[in-house]
Amino acid sequence: MPVSVHHPRYQALQAAMTACRKKAGLSQALLAQQLEVGQSYVSKIERGEAYVDVLLFVDWCQACGVRPGVALDRVLATLPSPTGRPVKPKIESFW
Repeated sequence: MPVSVHHPRYQALQAAMTACRKKAGLSQALLAQQLEVGQSYVSKIERGEAYVDVLLFVDWCQACGVRPGVALDRVLATLPSPTGRPVKPKIESFW
């Protein structure tokens, strides 16, 4: 299922990333410097005008002092499943 940056699930991810940055006390400019991207790119992500790949998400979280897995678990816990039914993990860990 293709997901647009305007999909509610993607918007929840963007909002969580913005909250993470703000809670860490980082400006967009400072976070951009740490990620080695332009401030405008950070702004576009937060405004929902650019996609986020998993590695950028990892780097973003680490720059904010948050474990990426913990951040993703929190985002996923707030989202409805694509089918509308609760999602129950089948595998707790794969290693």
